[in-house]
Amino acid sequence: MRDYLDPENAKGMPDLMDSAICTEMLITAKSAVNNYAIAITEAVNPELRQTLVRHLDEAIEMQGTISSLMAQHNWLFPADPKSQFPFDRKAANTAIDVVSMNLFPYDTDRLGMFATPTNTESKENQQ
Repeated sequence: MRDYLDPENAKGMPDLMDSAICTEMLITAKSAVNNYAIAITEAVNPELRQTLVRHLDEAIEMQGTISSLMAQHNWLFPADPKSQFPFDRKAANTAIDVVSMNLFPYDTDRLGMFATPTNTESKENQQ
């Protein structure tokens, strides 16, 4: 990945962000299903169990809705691991690229960046 502040590198970002947000929502929905199932097994109050079962059903429905949306946009291939693997690999490589980015550059003399005393001192110490 190149300079993340350069607008030229933002091409395709909306689609990447949409798929990333949907993936996060799917992970959260799956976690909710798991947590409701655990809570149901531990609840002793019948009314509480009924409420938790309703919430579990809603969480399962939400997970299905998100999965369907992602499949429609070709962001998820639940029935085809061979097609899903390249997407998962790309997501992992993107995460590695993001980690290696210099998110807090010393050079803050660019449009959209603000020089702070800490950054200015660090910049002077580098020279």
